[in-house]
Amino acid sequence: MELKAKQFINKGDNSLKKTNTKFVSKDKIAYGLIGLATIITVGVLVFIIGFIFANGIKKVNFDFFIKEYESKTFYAMVPSSTQTQSNKLGIVLEEELQGKEKVIIVKDFEKNSSVSNAKDLKGNTISIKKKDIISKIGATTIKDISLEEANNMLNQNKDSFKLKIVRSGGGVFQMLVTTLLMIALTLIIACPIGIFAAIYLTEYAKAGRVVNIIRFATESLAGIPSIIYGLFGMIFFVTTLKMGYSLLAGAMTLSIILLPVIIRQTEESLKAVPQSFREASLGLGANKLQTIWKAVLPSAVPGIIVAIILSIGRIVGESAALLLTAGTVAKIPDSIFTGASTLTVKAYTIAKEEGNIEMACAIGTVIIVVILVLNSVSKIVSRKYSKI
Repeated sequence: MELKAKQFINKGDNSLKKTNTKFVSKDKIAYGLIGLATIITVGVLVFIIGFIFANGIKKVNFDFFIKEYESKTFYAMVPSSTQTQSNKLGIVLEEELQGKEKVIIVKDFEKNSSVSNAKDLKGNTISIKKKDIISKIGATTIKDISLEEANNMLNQNKDSFKLKIVRSGGGVFQMLVTTLLMIALTLIIACPIGIFAAIYLTEYAKAGRVVNIIRFATESLAGIPSIIYGLFGMIFFVTTLKMGYSLLAGAMTLSIILLPVIIRQTEESLKAVPQSFREASLGLGANKLQTIWKAVLPSAVPGIIVAIILSIGRIVGESAALLLTAGTVAKIPDSIFTGASTLTVKAYTIAKEEGNIEMACAIGTVIIVVILVLNSVSKIVSRKYSKI
């Protein structure tokens, strides 16, 4: 019996082909789900950031950073001068439309202006700034008068003029200063404690149950919601220690929140330093402390810097803990024992109590930009020193 050549052609295993087909189908489904999850995640983030920017970016300008939040009204007694041109005060006035109302604002000052000698009603020196609104000259409201009429009123034959000044608010200067003070004070408290604790755990503590408990505690602290820290800070720092709503109470509370981040990151940085560095230093006659200070810590500095940068981002973005410990007043604190509001806390109170979404989004825009910049800087530092 002759065998045909076709009978010896290997056509493959049909069962294997079916199995491969099943694997290919499962892979496609898995890739599809991963891609969908990625699209949803990125889409949600883009939508949130886009919403904040779209509603708040139009208010963010130079004045937004230098103005106070609350508008301020005061009276100023300004002596007249004979060496000015615009009027007897040497104030260059300008009409401006604010909302639906036309107001007269201070555009500039002449060289010989007498505004520098302005006094309040108690005789204290007071400053008049550019873009201040002049709402009254003497007893006359200048809401509905023209620019020419206002200058004529300031050219009357008088020794001095009583002006009612309105300094418009809508800025974040006070909250910005408070946020910077909160960052500085919190890092001064948290960094030494966190770094020294990490040095102890890495360089001195022997592996065992105690060290494991400490590490477990720090990792657990990192997962506790910030509102719990806020409640603790309010009960312990604000009430028990009688600090009241203050910058110090807020900084102490934030320090506890930051400790797990600083300890963990510093510990990993210290572990990454080669053991040969320690052995070489000890071999040259240095003691344990000198070895840590001169050989180990300098090599771990990049990782510690990253921990500090990430901690700054956490401080800027924190609201719940500070709401219960530092207060919500928009002012520059007189000392660390007085309360004030940071950017994030003010954004929360504006949105909740005033319903001013536009202003809240403007503050949110600043916060997002700051956090993105800090995260970018931390990544740059990590990549740069990891290559070295």
